[in-house]
Amino acid sequence: MTTTTDASDRTDDRTTPGPLSGVKVLDLSIALTGPYATVLLADQGAEVVKVERPGIGDIARWVGVAVNNMSAFYLACNRGKRCIAVDLGTDEGRDIVLQLAAEADVVVQNFRPGVVDRLGVGYEAVRALNPDVVYASISGYGPEGPYRDRSAYDTSMQAYAGFAANQADPNGGPPTFLRQNGADKVSALYACQAITAALFARANGHGGQHVELAMADACVSFLWADSAGNEVLLDSDGSLPSSFNAGFQPMRFLDGWGIVVPTTDGDFAGMCKSLDVEGFDDPRIATVGERRKNREVLEPIMDMCYAMAANLTQEEAIARFERERVPFAMVLSAAEVVDDPHAVAIEMFHEFDHPVVGRARLPRHPAQFSSTPAALGGDTAALGQHTDEVLAELGLAERTAELRERGVVA
Repeated sequence: MTTTTDASDRTDDRTTPGPLSGVKVLDLSIALTGPYATVLLADQGAEVVKVERPGIGDIARWVGVAVNNMSAFYLACNRGKRCIAVDLGTDEGRDIVLQLAAEADVVVQNFRPGVVDRLGVGYEAVRALNPDVVYASISGYGPEGPYRDRSAYDTSMQAYAGFAANQADPNGGPPTFLRQNGADKVSALYACQAITAALFARANGHGGQHVELAMADACVSFLWADSAGNEVLLDSDGSLPSSFNAGFQPMRFLDGWGIVVPTTDGDFAGMCKSLDVEGFDDPRIATVGERRKNREVLEPIMDMCYAMAANLTQEEAIARFERERVPFAMVLSAAEVVDDPHAVAIEMFHEFDHPVVGRARLPRHPAQFSSTPAALGGDTAALGQHTDEVLAELGLAERTAELRERGVVA
């Protein structure tokens, strides 16, 4: 079961401001990387205005599972934002966006290098009006280098940065791609952190700045933390895989799958005890150092562990692993996580009524702030839903009808 709320429970009734309360964000981004970064800022209290082009809007509105022409993808990445539809290809549209940028603390865009400059809303144009702005530019390969003008999508970035090779079977299997936009989301998290770091620097007197983030940099950095051992230690003998997770394989139980992660010596012994496998106290495999050197002794023990696991139900295995304090998890689908006892106990998911899609469910914001709590944003805006409201705030209420008639706004 999940906690049921309505939109007001999640935003308008926030009794304590979020950590980014008072920060104004202008979101010029599309698809996933930029919008996911800015929705996290919105969860944390920032006021986000999203600019979309009239007609089709953000392509994310039309991707994947949808109800009443709003996708789950768009809802998850754009909730809690106000939406204004503006044609940036017109002089008036550019001027409207520059007016918004002049009042913003943060501007986020994720077009190829040079696009926003040609549209007249790049960093230099905004800085001329707003020297203290934190302007975040996200692109595939960054503003320099031979690949700067390449289109970059999540899957192509998984290929370039090493994700696909890392996911392949270490025994020579083909490159394997994550069945999710992992490269986009990793880049969004780096962008979100960089934006708040730049805001912190500004608060300490360093002024505004241009933050440029290449997905290639973000994804390579992410991978190298734990999956490029031989590429980091150039004097290694190459006897071990670069990724220390490469050897982990799921265990099949009578009624499902799970994974055990025997990292420490105690974990290894506990796993073997849980599965009634002997030989774990052999001096040749009793310590992590010896297990690395004596794989010919280790592998038959591991094979026996997998064989014994196949005789247990998940419930039986859980009881044994918990008794021995073995690090493990059962393999759950997204649907199964919703009803998992831990997820239910901590109210990980919230169900709510949405005016467009009807019943919806989202996970809570992952960071729990003790004094300035984050909260899921409110209803996801229809294309141009807040155009009139935002134009009125800019003093353009009397021109709205004329601008809409000429296609500048929608």
